[in-house]
Amino acid sequence: MTLPLQDGCGRPVTYLRISITDHCNLRCLYCTPEKPNPRLSHQHILRFEEILVIAQTALDMGIRKIRITGGEPLIRKGVFSFLNHLGKLPGLRRLAITTNGVRLASTLNQLEEAGVHQLNISLDTMDPGKFARITGKDCFHTVWEGIERAVESGSFRIKLNAVALRGINEKDFLPLASLARQWPVSVRFIEEMPIGHRHNRNHRPILVPEIRQILEPLGPLSPISSEAEDGPASRFSFPGAIGEIGFIPALSRHFCHNCNRLRLTADGRLRPCLLSDESMDIGGPLRRGVPNSRLQEILRESLKHKGAEHHFNPESADQVDTAMIRIGG
Repeated sequence: MTLPLQDGCGRPVTYLRISITDHCNLRCLYCTPEKPNPRLSHQHILRFEEILVIAQTALDMGIRKIRITGGEPLIRKGVFSFLNHLGKLPGLRRLAITTNGVRLASTLNQLEEAGVHQLNISLDTMDPGKFARITGKDCFHTVWEGIERAVESGSFRIKLNAVALRGINEKDFLPLASLARQWPVSVRFIEEMPIGHRHNRNHRPILVPEIRQILEPLGPLSPISSEAEDGPASRFSFPGAIGEIGFIPALSRHFCHNCNRLRLTADGRLRPCLLSDESMDIGGPLRRGVPNSRLQEILRESLKHKGAEHHFNPESADQVDTAMIRIGG
């Protein structure tokens, strides 16, 4: 019998986030470094067949939820065939995908057919001009169409993710949160994290207490209990809302004590913590033909480097050197 995965602190690990590309069709301020890194070459990116081997190994060891990320995962050729195979792997309970929404409207049927249960869609503003400023591309209406169609389909659990950017999108928090009044979606506000050498680091981050003050006109927020394999967001309902509000306080209130995640990068490295540059190669050994037992050992060894908590705080000047687009959102 294979023992379930757990990290060096005894926390069970049941959630694997897999980046399938470092390519993207947007250049978001909080994701893309000011001086872009060269893209990974084709031979350095894991093939879908290799990802499926690693995924099944992880599922055999207790992983129950898998999220596919990028870059932008929907731009990788062959992604829907891959998702179809991934969704059929034994042991998988929930398949999710993170997308910027640019190709969402045209791919919803394929995502549904592949068995995707959950969509995490980036939406930092409802203002088309600000959207272009944040993402580097004037395509708000294309993304909005995809979100509307996804909600209308009723086929997915939908989370709309907004990164809090001081001086840019504070006035958008209330309109974004109000979407949960009319739609069965979770609108989640994420504290900007010190990852990569980005365009917009010279400011004080907006933390969850400040975001909650901005959202006070919604009325009182009532806590909602998290479900198995949920992510790190604290969940809340508010009066008259069909959906819910979420907060991800990566800096102001560490949630490391109940972290259940492991990341696989597009170039085949396991990252046990988002806010750490620590990683371990699994793609190389896989290509050298090591037995499955060795892949299991690598998964376990990588989690020994998952610390009790990260050391970042709102006043810290430190940062993770690897760009978010290389890690996977």
